[in-house]
Amino acid sequence: MATNIKKILTTYKIACNSHDLDKTSSFFADDCILEDVALGIVSNGKEAVTSFYIAMFTDFPDLKFEIKSIFAVGDLSVMVWVMAGTHTHSTLTKNSIPATGKTFAVRGTSVYQFNKGKLTKETAYYNLMTFLQQVGLMPGQPK
Repeated sequence: MATNIKKILTTYKIACNSHDLDKTSSFFADDCILEDVALGIVSNGKEAVTSFYIAMFTDFPDLKFEIKSIFAVGDLSVMVWVMAGTHTHSTLTKNSIPATGKTFAVRGTSVYQFNKGKLTKETAYYNLMTFLQQVGLMPGQPK
């Protein structure tokens, strides 16, 4: 099962990188949960997850994920990734984090839960301070 999960997650991130909403949302179960811990956003259900991705692809039109590693055991897996792009809009944060037009590359980790080959939960962790420094909204050396 772990090999299959790794393949599913790799294909999922390829869909994310292509910004194909139908393909990206097809990986999720209808009653899924997607949680962006750094932003405090929880999307419940496939429709809400699709809306989250619409906002992400709007805010970061060149968004790409680079997979660094995947670890899977049974229906649980962890992926380490680097998320990179240009911050051109503030749809996700309802303009509370103003867009600067600057690029960023932030390392993060997602924990995934599966049921019958569908994503039931994704919880993403990354350092919001690093993102804010890289896009020029927080003082300090960007990491």
